[in-house]
Amino acid sequence: MSIAFVLVSTVPGKEHEVYNKISQVNYIVEIHPLFGEYDLIVKIDVNDFSELGKIVVDKIRKIDGVIDTKTLTGVKL
Repeated sequence: MSIAFVLVSTVPGKEHEVYNKISQVNYIVEIHPLFGEYDLIVKIDVNDFSELGKIVVDKIRKIDGVIDTKTLTGVKL
C-alpha cells in the first residue's frame, strides 16, 4: 500500500462542491478543509504509485473548481 496526501486549491466559492466530489472518489480515506494557500488536504491509500497518478490526474484534477494540486507521497521508515 502507498499513502499520499494531496493538497488542493479551489476556485473561491467552490470549496464545498469540490469537497463533495472528491469524497466520492475511490481510495480517498480522509479529506479535510484547510485555511491558507491550499483549501483541502486529501489522504489517499492505493496499491501503487501508478494508481495514485490516475486518481490525481484523471479524477481530482478534472473536478470543476480545482485550480491546483500538490501531491506528497509517504514512505515507511
